[in-house]
Amino acid sequence: MRTHAQAVVIGGGVIGCSILYHLTKLGWTDVVLLERDELTSGSTWHAAANIHGLHDNNNITRIQNYTMDLYNALEAETGQSCGVFQPGSLYLAQTEAREHQLRLQAAKAKYYGLHFHEVSRDEAERLHPLVDFDGIRCIMFEPSGGNVDPSGVTNAYATGARQNGAEIIRFCPVTATEQRPDGTWIVRTTKGDIATEWVVNAAGLWGREVAALAGLALPLQPTEHQYFVTETIAEIAALDRRLPSVADRDGEYYLRQEGKGLLVGAYEKDLRFWAEDGTPQGFGHELFADDLERIEDNMMRAIDRVPAVGEAGIKRVINGPMIWSPDANVLFGPAPELSNYFCCNGIIPGFSQSGGMGLLAADWIVTGETRYDMFAWDMARFGTWADKAFTKARVGDQYANRFKIHFPNEERSAGRPLRRRPVYDMQRQRGAVFGLNYGWEHPLYFGYPEGAEDHTEGFTRQDWWHQVGAECRMLRENAGVIDISNFATYRCAGPGAEGWLNSVFANTMPRVVGRSCLTPLIGKRGGIAGDFTVTRLGEEEFWVIGSGMAERYHQRFFKAVPLPRDTTFESHTDAMCGFNVAGPKSRDMLQPLTKTSLSTEDFPFMRSRWIELGGVRVLALRVSFTGDLGWELHCAREDQAQLYAALLAAGKEVGAGPVGSRALMSLRVEKGYGSWGREYSPEYWPQEVGLDRLCRMDKAFLNKDAVAQTLGNPAREHLVMLALDSGQIDASNADATGGEPIFKDGRGIGRVTSGAYGYSVGMSLALGFVSGAQPGDVVEVMVLGQPHQARILADPPFDPKGLRLRA
Repeated sequence: MRTHAQAVVIGGGVIGCSILYHLTKLGWTDVVLLERDELTSGSTWHAAANIHGLHDNNNITRIQNYTMDLYNALEAETGQSCGVFQPGSLYLAQTEAREHQLRLQAAKAKYYGLHFHEVSRDEAERLHPLVDFDGIRCIMFEPSGGNVDPSGVTNAYATGARQNGAEIIRFCPVTATEQRPDGTWIVRTTKGDIATEWVVNAAGLWGREVAALAGLALPLQPTEHQYFVTETIAEIAALDRRLPSVADRDGEYYLRQEGKGLLVGAYEKDLRFWAEDGTPQGFGHELFADDLERIEDNMMRAIDRVPAVGEAGIKRVINGPMIWSPDANVLFGPAPELSNYFCCNGIIPGFSQSGGMGLLAADWIVTGETRYDMFAWDMARFGTWADKAFTKARVGDQYANRFKIHFPNEERSAGRPLRRRPVYDMQRQRGAVFGLNYGWEHPLYFGYPEGAEDHTEGFTRQDWWHQVGAECRMLRENAGVIDISNFATYRCAGPGAEGWLNSVFANTMPRVVGRSCLTPLIGKRGGIAGDFTVTRLGEEEFWVIGSGMAERYHQRFFKAVPLPRDTTFESHTDAMCGFNVAGPKSRDMLQPLTKTSLSTEDFPFMRSRWIELGGVRVLALRVSFTGDLGWELHCAREDQAQLYAALLAAGKEVGAGPVGSRALMSLRVEKGYGSWGREYSPEYWPQEVGLDRLCRMDKAFLNKDAVAQTLGNPAREHLVMLALDSGQIDASNADATGGEPIFKDGRGIGRVTSGAYGYSVGMSLALGFVSGAQPGDVVEVMVLGQPHQARILADPPFDPKGLRLRA
């Protein structure tokens, strides 16, 4: 056994073997995989191993199709069969919402050059004569859908890795992982120790236990999961071809051919958690006792759709464990608090994603960043607030609603409320409906009965659409109070503060006390890793404001630049709260609360200072994400309630009131402002989003070489604003929300990143990236998967010259 390796992968399931294989493909051949038992132990060996290419997230769609394409190439490369069957998959829609989802996925498939198209009932019956298609509104067919052999795929990855120089050691439990002062690791095993630069936790059912060896707590919870295989069905035995699988997600089951019978699996409402206090160390290839009564309702729906299921006997039942994260997505990426410790845990559709997951993990480890923006998978999306109770509640909800559509803007209530700020009850009494923002309850909109929950249940405009419009009009006509406590706040102080911030951020830090600047944070590939507001409040004191949901993510960048001696950089996010007061009457509203002059002459745009307002000391920034006249007001957490009461009382005098985050989305879209995680991400270059002017190439900063290279290239695409045809939108009663493809003359030219109705301008609007199109061009945006005519705008429709912002 080697005593040194570039990386040690812990876990010999399909994901661990894929990561090992992809590391070798990127040139890291001094790599080792450690498996406590035999390869495929745990969840891999008993997986149904279905494969499909389409996902609601565009980048996950890309990596799932990479995975499906890889399997045949992997067989040819290694000589190891992956047991690939690709007779196709039929996707059935029983409801209008499911039809919208499938049509949108078909539009995305066309944009990405994938095969996913509608078929008639006659064609569907020819493809799968055992299915009763009564009551089906829409049928889509994915020709490449199917399934693989779990053991075959895992061993193909392992064979490929070995051929490229990797070592795989079975029956070798890891007993400890110890980080050394230089950031490298010692991995201790029952067969000896290995010194390594990177530890990769791909331990599947034991991901929690392996993470705990490094002092890391992962929000994971296993459940039982059942499927069964029927005896031979005569109609199948008589066929000379394989039947396509059936995705009847409204029926809450999955079904495909297995041998000469059918395999049927279900995610039942009466679920069973397993190993809540830890996965047993001796568990390997065991299964649980059958309990088909739990999935009886799902089985009956499958029998109604495919009567042959009910006529055949049951050959075998598989009831095995799966391990879930709170949102059913993988916990992926380097642990921000540790050096060179990579996690890949909690994978559910492992055989649809294994290749792409291995590719992106190897990307990140070898090059420092993935080629696609995968924040939807990034483990940094959860913090320590995602405790065992929250995880169990969310996993239960995810399992029981596995096939329920995740609608745009949808908020689910499981595990909540979790974290509440001091004004939570005050907001609740005013009819706030809350969403979850990095563990915090955050108001989405107001004016509903106290305790009401969000009920977003479709792709079309929901019942809150009119209330959000009222909030937008109130702010644009008078003023509004928006809770911005979900922003991340940091304080940097000391003699080296200015130099350190300049070495981290791309823009030059303010040199004059009281001035603020906007600045990008640059990623390893020269893209936008973050956008921040930095204000100088003293000769050696700066405050930095960024995205709250990305705070743990941004830790990786901040710790990449060592702090100078006697200089501190500290998060104050939990200790601070804030409000944005914005609108044409915001100055009239705020001035009676403070002795500080808020006139433009005394307090211009992009200026900041500590002031007393309503008896509370606040950090006031003359800036507003609404694009209107306004101030951000940040205060100590213990003063939030007093400040809120003062703002609401003052607001009554000018016709102002509370405004939620849904309204803020509309307000910033009609102003054309980008948002991190949507318009700003490491995938996009500064010149593609209009932030190149904020990259000061006359100074050194983090990843400057990478951005110098991207800035030297022509933009691949540009961020634009689109106005959708109002007649078509009124007819469909829907707006773009993000992810919709954009076509011009039948050719895919881009996709929407944000969309909303602009209430103050009377337009359905979208932000998105396009190539080969200019302002004034007419294009088609695939809202609900159907073409909606839109025009690319030269300027934002609200206050294009920024006069109100600087008033």
